[in-house]
Amino acid sequence: MTAVALPARVARFPFPFPHETYRYSTNVERAGTRAVTAAGSWGEDPVDVDEFYLGDLAERDRILRADPERFQALSHMEAAQWETMTTLMRMLADAHPDRFSLARDGDRWHWHNGELGWDQSFAIGVADSLPEPPLRYIGRQVQEDVVLLDQREGALWGDAGLVTFAADWSLRFDVGMSFLQIHGPVPRVHEEGVIPRAQQFLMGLQAGQRYRRTNWTLTVDRRLDTATETYPDWGRDRRLLGEGPLADVGRRLHLRVEVQHLIRLGASNAILFLIRTHLLPFEDVALVPEWAQRLHDILVELPDDMADYKGIARTRGPGIDWLRAHTGVIA
Repeated sequence: MTAVALPARVARFPFPFPHETYRYSTNVERAGTRAVTAAGSWGEDPVDVDEFYLGDLAERDRILRADPERFQALSHMEAAQWETMTTLMRMLADAHPDRFSLARDGDRWHWHNGELGWDQSFAIGVADSLPEPPLRYIGRQVQEDVVLLDQREGALWGDAGLVTFAADWSLRFDVGMSFLQIHGPVPRVHEEGVIPRAQQFLMGLQAGQRYRRTNWTLTVDRRLDTATETYPDWGRDRRLLGEGPLADVGRRLHLRVEVQHLIRLGASNAILFLIRTHLLPFEDVALVPEWAQRLHDILVELPDDMADYKGIARTRGPGIDWLRAHTGVIA
């Protein structure tokens, strides 16, 4: 019998659990390599473009119109903004030359985004050669959220970014904070030294080096924007999911995975932090039996303090119950 081909959204999904239990770790690996999963593979291109590209960018524009402060940039990050823009343009053009191109003619550059139908001539460092700040301009053309970390005083500082798809945090609140301050609320990581080790690793990156890691949580419905600012819009869904029919959980509850890329820029010495959010409903996770079992085991074993921090204390129970009722997982 011929196996049924999995949808691309499943085959390309970055399933994040290599082990039967989950704990916080730096879990970094070199970027740009193909990661093989039970369903397919992912990870060849640090800047991903997939079937959700136009929809995700339309959602980003909607959020920015409603809340322009999702873009933040301290004044000293101007050079890093320009370098980030051209770096991402080159990455898009290298990965998808049929849809994106970047060409130079003396001091002028020409950018073409065939997906959006955008053409732009600009000069690096000349503000009025772009319709908006460079980080905001390129941020509206990638599915990733973008944060820039400045390195000074023996530490990293989150000094610029465009973040519309945050998982229960706020760039508006975090901008200007140190790396250690930003991660202050995360349970267990300080006692175990995870965050200081991560900062030391990042500060040791050399120009052009690229690494990646994954992070995860659960989200009700395909909602990309779960920022602190919009908690009233989505917070109650976590409670209502458990009060509703179990049959709806497979469709509504999503495994939310962030693929985070960390890239040292050369001229500005900033670290480019890219966060691409992938959402897969439990009913699609169940198409891969190995994934269903591993997700079940992770949710059952996860300590309560970590479940609370991830915001899944109310949703992991319905998720476990649905996996047991609708898949062949072994409890």
